[in-house]
Amino acid sequence: MSAFENFGVRQDVTDVTRLECGICWTVYDPADGDDVAQIAPGTPFAALPEEWHCPNCDAPKSKFMAIES
Repeated sequence: MSAFENFGVRQDVTDVTRLECGICWTVYDPADGDDVAQIAPGTPFAALPEEWHCPNCDAPKSKFMAIES
């Protein structure tokens, strides 16, 4: 299975799922939050505001894909 096969699909994303930007590979880890956007640790990806974007390359949320732990 290709890493991009489920690109943009939000299946099996839990509150602790880490997601990776498909543009620059930055990882959003809910345990860490996002200091740049002042997102508190413990914030799941689904709870991020719609206007949130990758802190590294400015990609929208839709470019993030779940990564396996």
